[in-house]
Amino acid sequence: MSSLQHLSSYLPPSDGLLPKWLLFISIVSLGNSIQSYLSLAGTREVYAGASPKPPAGIPASTLRKEQASPVTELSARTFGTWTALASVVRLYAAYHIHEAAVYELALWTFGLAFAHFASEWLVFGTARWGRGLAGPVFVSTLTGTWMLLQWSSYVR
Repeated sequence: MSSLQHLSSYLPPSDGLLPKWLLFISIVSLGNSIQSYLSLAGTREVYAGASPKPPAGIPASTLRKEQASPVTELSARTFGTWTALASVVRLYAAYHIHEAAVYELALWTFGLAFAHFASEWLVFGTARWGRGLAGPVFVSTLTGTWMLLQWSSYVR
C-alpha cells in the first residue's frame, strides 16, 4: 500500500466533497483552538474591537491593535474551548454525514458561529471587519449554506 493510499484511508468514506471539507475545517479549527491557548494574537485579530479613537492630538497610527481588543487570556481560552467543541462535532459529522442528528448538530455549529461573529461585529463592536473576522464569517456562511443545499444528498 502506497503512502497516499494509506493517507486516503483516513478520509471520510462518503462520496462528495462536503465530508472532506468538514474534516479539513475540523482540523483547522482544532489548530485555532490550540493557538488560542498559546497566544492572544490570533484571537485578538478576530476580536479587534471597534476602530480605536485616539485622544485629541494623538495620531491614530500610533495606537497598537491590541489597545482596541477586548481579548483577555481567559476569553481566549474560552474561545479556544468553544472552537474545540465545534471542531469535534464537525469531525464526527465528516464521518457520520448520513445521520440526520449529527448533520443537524454540525449545521448548528456553523449557524451559531455566524450569529456569534456577526453580533460581535455589528451589535457589540468587539470585532471589526478584516482578515481575522473574514475567515470565520465566510467559512460559517458558505459551509452552512452548502450543508443546507446538500441535505437531501447526504441525510438518509
